[in-house]
Amino acid sequence: MSLESYLSISALLFAMGLIMFISRRNSVAILMAVELIINAAAINFVAFSRFVPSAEARLDGQVFAIFIILLAAAEAVVALAIVLALYKEKKHIQADQLVGLHG
Repeated sequence: MSLESYLSISALLFAMGLIMFISRRNSVAILMAVELIINAAAINFVAFSRFVPSAEARLDGQVFAIFIILLAAAEAVVALAIVLALYKEKKHIQADQLVGLHG
């Protein structure tokens, strides 16, 4: 695979995440869209590190991608905990109806 194919897959993933982020009202769907956008960035890091000509910088993209995946997992755990707490309190998770978060 060439760099262009990695970048086109990443751009497609980013576009799908952005469209989903803009069009969805459900909080869980919005979180999945954010995960798609973050994974598109991780694919870019890995793709550019694979095509870097220097030998000492070949693993930088993979290291960044692992940190991105760990950060995305932690973000998903915290965000889902917030969504569950909101559902317990408000009985819905529609993002456009969640205007008051003070308790």
